Amino acid sequence: MRPLESKLFRFSDNGESTLGLIFIDGRFCCFDLEDEFRIKKVMGETRIPAGRYQIKLRTEGRLHEKYKKKFTAHHIGMLELQNVPNYKYILIHPGNTDDDTGGCILPGDTCESNRVERGKLKYSTRAYIRLYSEISQAIVDGRDAFITVYDEDYFMSGFDIRGF
Repeated sequence: MRPLESKLFRFSDNGESTLGLIFIDGRFCCFDLEDEFRIKKVMGETRIPAGRYQIKLRTEGRLHEKYKKKFTAHHIGMLELQNVPNYKYILIHPGNTDDDTGGCILPGDTCESNRVERGKLKYSTRAYIRLYSEISQAIVDGRDAFITVYDEDYFMSGFDIRGF
């Protein structure tokens, strides 16, 4: 069975937050917001390294219990990235600014540029439900799910978005 492939293309880091685009199986899904890049990791203030990570369902922890109550119709576990070097519990969940993430990936339907001031997402819950539904269903159906994260310099290397 073919795995579900998600891709996150980071396009803007202002030293406080990072904005990106998330695609699922080649289709645009939503924007994303993460913490900023740091050479030396600062707990809760540094985005994860670029790379390819499997996504599995985490069925324990504070956010799982919270979302089980909040999204009763479809929550079956948190989307957790596996084997992220030097990180634990990297989740995909709703949020609007870098204050809402401790290294996690926040989806949103719109974003405000972080070039002038702090980056912000809007309609994060709506984007999360859409993204969550697609990824969690693939996992339930027995498919592996992955996300490949690309840093900003990927665009500078002659990347053509039509060809991925």
